[in-house]
Amino acid sequence: MDWKDKLNFAYSTNPDFKPSDEDENQKQEVIPPSKQRLIVGIERKNRGGKCVTIVKGFIGSDDDIEELGITLKKRCGVGGTVKEGEIIIQGEIKQKVASILQEMGYKVSISG
Repeated sequence: MDWKDKLNFAYSTNPDFKPSDEDENQKQEVIPPSKQRLIVGIERKNRGGKCVTIVKGFIGSDDDIEELGITLKKRCGVGGTVKEGEIIIQGEIKQKVASILQEMGYKVSISG
C-alpha cells in the first residue's frame, strides 16, 4: 500500500479497524460458463439505423468480459466493443453469436 493511499480514508475510533485493500473488494468470483445465462439480442436504437448484436448478463471481471468480447469479434469477423457490462457486436448476427457462446459452454437465451 502506497503512503498516498493511506491518506484516502477517514480516521476511525475503532481500535480493531484495519483498512482493507481495494484489490480484494474488486475481485469478482469466477463463475464457470455452464452456470451463466447470457442474453443475446438485436438493438437498433440510437445507432444511426444500423443494427448491433448485444450480449447481456455476463458475470465476471472486466478482463474476462473483454476477453470474451475479443473472442466473439474474431470468430464472427466483425468489430465491436464492451461497454457497461455488455458486449456489442456490429451487425445483425445473433444466431451466430449464440451458437459460438453455446460452443463455449454458456447457456444462451435469444431475445427479440
